[in-house]
Amino acid sequence: MIVMGKLRRLPSLAALALVLVFSTGLLQGQSSDRAKTLGGKLICTCSCAQILTACNHVGCPRSGLMLKALDQRIAQGGVDDLILQSFVQEYGEQVLSEPPAQGFNLIAWMVPGIAFAIGLALVIVVIRHWRQPVVAAPASGPPLSPELLERARRQIEREMED
Repeated sequence: MIVMGKLRRLPSLAALALVLVFSTGLLQGQSSDRAKTLGGKLICTCSCAQILTACNHVGCPRSGLMLKALDQRIAQGGVDDLILQSFVQEYGEQVLSEPPAQGFNLIAWMVPGIAFAIGLALVIVVIRHWRQPVVAAPASGPPLSPELLERARRQIEREMED
């Protein structure tokens, strides 16, 4: 009788165990996705200038420590912006993979758009210039008399007959 009672509880305990396993797996998946997202916004400080999660130096002295610190801050439940700000305070603004759009860094965001606009305007001006018809400039020199023009026409006609 006691064995039957334990057997009846087994499916519910197994279901509870599965729920716990899958929920922790999902939470770890969310944590690792968040770590990848935040790690993509940071640069490894080992002078390789690569994204933190993509640093491929063998035995890199910095990326392991930085990734461990990132995982710890995510595990503590920190907000993304605060985690990034803590890395900026620790390593400086050069740790960010994209500069913040403020102050002098705003130029880094504006220059590509301005260069594109200038290039487009230049292309439009050149195309308009090419499309204008070419007008022959009048020949400079002494004016021709009507007698000389008539004599030239007759000579051309004679040469054409031959």
